[in-house]
Amino acid sequence: MSTLEHPAVAYTAAALRAAGLHASADGIRILDDNVRTAALAAEALGVAVGAIANSLVFAARHGADDHPLLALTSGAHRADTRRLAELVGADEVRRADPAFVRRHTGHAIGGVGPVGHPAPLRTLVDRHLRHYEVVWAAAGHPKSVFPTTYADLVTLTGGVAADVSGEEDDPSS
Repeated sequence: MSTLEHPAVAYTAAALRAAGLHASADGIRILDDNVRTAALAAEALGVAVGAIANSLVFAARHGADDHPLLALTSGAHRADTRRLAELVGADEVRRADPAFVRRHTGHAIGGVGPVGHPAPLRTLVDRHLRHYEVVWAAAGHPKSVFPTTYADLVTLTGGVAADVSGEEDDPSS
């Protein structure tokens, strides 16, 4: 099976097309190597690391229950879990383990895309990404990425624009 035929990549492409983003769906690129980090993706694509939208899944604790939280973070930033908890009113936010990520996204860590999940996820989109004309996001597999825009990421995910890192917003990153 080719990477383009991988179920998570197919679900991502279908979600992009359903949202009317045919150019993004048709623009899914399969890279030669796994790009499990923003730095590797940026190097493979020849773009600034800040233009990579990391899809990070967290477990947001509300009372006794953990709920998935997707933070689309610029590759130039690290998500601050205390800041994320404040933004979503959670008691605590922590990195999710691989089983939690796969259960809620259908994707493996390193290839989690912003869409193509079994159900929509509560999503925060790093405002830093707005500085880039083209933003690259994972497409469901560690070798797959697609081009989009900051505005389309917010709309596509039903996400909320937010300062997810607490770091200064430096577009040169």
